[in-house]
Amino acid sequence: MNAWLDAKNILCIRLDAMGDVMMTTPALSALKKQLPDRRLTLLTSKQGMEIAKSIPLFDQVISYHAPWLKASGTLNDPGPDFEMIELLKKEKFDGVIIFTVYSQNPLPSAMLCYLAGIPLRAAICRENPYSLLTDWIKETEPHEILRHEVKRHLDLVHELGASRDPRPLILAVDPKAKLEVEGKLMDLQSPWIIIHPGATAESRRYKTSGFAAVADLITEELGIKVLFTGGSDEREIISEIQSLMRHDSINLAGKLSLKEMIALIQKAPLIISNNSGPVHMAAALGTPVLVLYALTNPQHTPWMVPHQILYKDVDCRYCYKSVCPKGTNACLDIDPELIFEKARILLEEEPTPCFDFQAIYPLPI
Repeated sequence: MNAWLDAKNILCIRLDAMGDVMMTTPALSALKKQLPDRRLTLLTSKQGMEIAKSIPLFDQVISYHAPWLKASGTLNDPGPDFEMIELLKKEKFDGVIIFTVYSQNPLPSAMLCYLAGIPLRAAICRENPYSLLTDWIKETEPHEILRHEVKRHLDLVHELGASRDPRPLILAVDPKAKLEVEGKLMDLQSPWIIIHPGATAESRRYKTSGFAAVADLITEELGIKVLFTGGSDEREIISEIQSLMRHDSINLAGKLSLKEMIALIQKAPLIISNNSGPVHMAAALGTPVLVLYALTNPQHTPWMVPHQILYKDVDCRYCYKSVCPKGTNACLDIDPELIFEKARILLEEEPTPCFDFQAIYPLPI
């Protein structure tokens, strides 16, 4: 008998950024559908916790600064880790599912949960975990197969008895934030779209001069105002883009809360973005998205939403580097005219809601 069918209190671990948490939501939805009264707790990063507030799947969200993650930097005090083990013990979870990308090792999380006494522990893992995992799904990526990250997570929960039928990302719009955004847009007299020029990794950022040219073309040819979005740390990038433009645009960097950003994306007819969190927000909200895709990690294309993906194929593709080793960002050497044309298609024509994943990552590698 599948012990997971009796597991009503499950811990789900996804310790990465906002987009990663969102790409886990179809699998989490499948777990809920399998047992509607099942309780789901998310253990995630500080970033992940922020987006989780807008995902109506969790009964509880716990933030954890895991010492085995690159983003955590150098940590030398194990005290918080012992405290986390004790907290997880008190929750009396029936099982834990550890969600990762194939380049990550789930065993540190598995050890944490083993020490917390969680009886069922499942993950996709490359090496034999022995007693650390009760349900070991052997890693086959990237050399045998390569899947979209959403499909990877659906396949994982399918091994535990849940459905792996494709389903959309899940993200809720806060009614108060929606009203706030509508108020901020009240004086805007022309149609508008979003351009989100930032990205955590430098290797995933399209050039500022290119964004300026695209924004001018959209304004000149389509009569559409461009709203630039980003965090407060991206104001200078956007100011630089605006200084290169011939037409007016609006800089909203640092002026929107995360919930307001979600509401803005839901209202937008299109978002143009590097491969970053807003791409997955748009996918969850059904907003067409044009992605300037650096090919550093091709499993993260938009899921189940009308979209266009633009990139330049180069020999050094799929490098997974945060900073271009060659200093050129050649995989993002995309003609602004092409970006404009693809944006026009998404705005004016019936777009295709799917993308040939293998076209950008053919196998065998």
